[in-house]
Amino acid sequence: MLLSPSYSAASEVPTLLRSRGYAVVSPQGVGALAGCQVADLQALGPSWDDLPPDTYLKDGGRYRRRRHSCFVVEGDTVRQAPHRAHWQPVEYNALHGGMQRWFEPMQPAIVAAPAWRQLLLALGRASSGLKGGQPWFVEAHQFRIDTTDGIGRPTPEGAHRDGVDLVAVFLVGREGIKGGETRVFEADGPAGQRFTLTEPWSLLLLDDARVIHETTPIQPTAQGGHRDTLVLTYRAGGFQGG
Repeated sequence: MLLSPSYSAASEVPTLLRSRGYAVVSPQGVGALAGCQVADLQALGPSWDDLPPDTYLKDGGRYRRRRHSCFVVEGDTVRQAPHRAHWQPVEYNALHGGMQRWFEPMQPAIVAAPAWRQLLLALGRASSGLKGGQPWFVEAHQFRIDTTDGIGRPTPEGAHRDGVDLVAVFLVGREGIKGGETRVFEADGPAGQRFTLTEPWSLLLLDDARVIHETTPIQPTAQGGHRDTLVLTYRAGGFQGG
C-alpha cells in the first residue's frame, strides 16, 4: 500500500522550510506557487519521452535517461547559462562525485515556455525567502528511470544531500511500476518521513543543509514501466565546480 504525502498549501511553504526543512505541495499548490495552470506544466511532459541515456552510471545500469541545463535567477529575471558539465564533490555524491558529466541540454521549446520561467522564478522566491535575496544558480535535471533491466534506481548514490541551498523534486509521471518511495531525514537528528509521490507535478521542496533524501528502487508492473521527475537545485554564489 502506497503512503500518500501530506500536502501543504503554497502559503505554508516558507514557514515549513524554516521550521522543519521540507514541504510537500500538490499539483494545484505548485500552480498557485508559480502562478500558472497545472495544464501548462503538464504540457511540458512529452519532452520526457526524448531523453538520451545517461552513460555515466558507475553501477553498470542502463535505467536512467536525462537532460541537464543551467540558469541564473535574479529577482524577476531568468537567463539560461552557457551549457556546462554537471559536477558534484565526492562529499555529496560518493558514487559519481568528482566527475565532469556532460548531458544533452533541455529542448529549447521547454526552456521558452512561460510556465518554465514562472516555475524558476517561484522557486527563486522560495530560495530567497529561506536564505536571503541574491542571484540563484539553478541546475535543471530531467530524469526518466525505467525498468528495462528489471529494476531502476532513482537515487543510486543512496540517501544524500546535493551541496546546494534548495532542492525541488517534481514527480512528472509514473507508469507501470511499484516502489519509488521518497524518504526524507533530518541531517542531524532521528526524525524522518516516507511517502510516495503519485500525482503528476506534485513537489517535494528541501532545505538541503538540513535534510537528507532518497527514493527507493522501482520495479515493473507492466511493460515499459518508468518514473519521470524534474529536479531543480538552487545554489548561492555560483554553480558547483566553478
